[in-house]
Amino acid sequence: MTPEKVPEVTFHLRLRNDALGGPNPFEWKAVTSAEIFGGRRVVLFALPGAFTPACSESHLPGYERHYDDFKFLGVDEVICLAVNDAFVMFQWARAQKIEKVFMLPDGNGDFTRLMGMLVDRRQQGMGLRSWRYSMLADDGRVVKIFAEPDRRDNPSGVGVQASSAETMLAFLKDRP
Repeated sequence: MTPEKVPEVTFHLRLRNDALGGPNPFEWKAVTSAEIFGGRRVVLFALPGAFTPACSESHLPGYERHYDDFKFLGVDEVICLAVNDAFVMFQWARAQKIEKVFMLPDGNGDFTRLMGMLVDRRQQGMGLRSWRYSMLADDGRVVKIFAEPDRRDNPSGVGVQASSAETMLAFLKDRP
């Protein structure tokens, strides 16, 4: 069942603070769902994990490539969410040369669980992960979710079709 509002959780981010100086000028910051989604139109796409094939080869790059198209259509932020920690999300964005999409770590899987999208991937040694989906949220209200079909535990892989950047763009272009 799709929630009407995004779940209220606290995300644990590592944000750059140049005032700290040194080789690692990052500090922990707790950020709530209300701070991320409140008063904003947000496209969030969630995927099984950083550095995984479909996530790295098509899902994340597609949203980065179409970022300006989303902005043109009135989206305030494009967010990539994975059940990975802040360090992994940072290094993955760096390796993928991601400059526009905001990388949101759901390290404990709290948001993913409350969205009803947490799946067991232990047969692949991945633990609990997000099912692949995209979502449009407006001021914290869930407007639309595009989830890949046949959500289940331990799939051998999950393609990128229903949750692709192109699917979300087509939906936004058809909205008044």
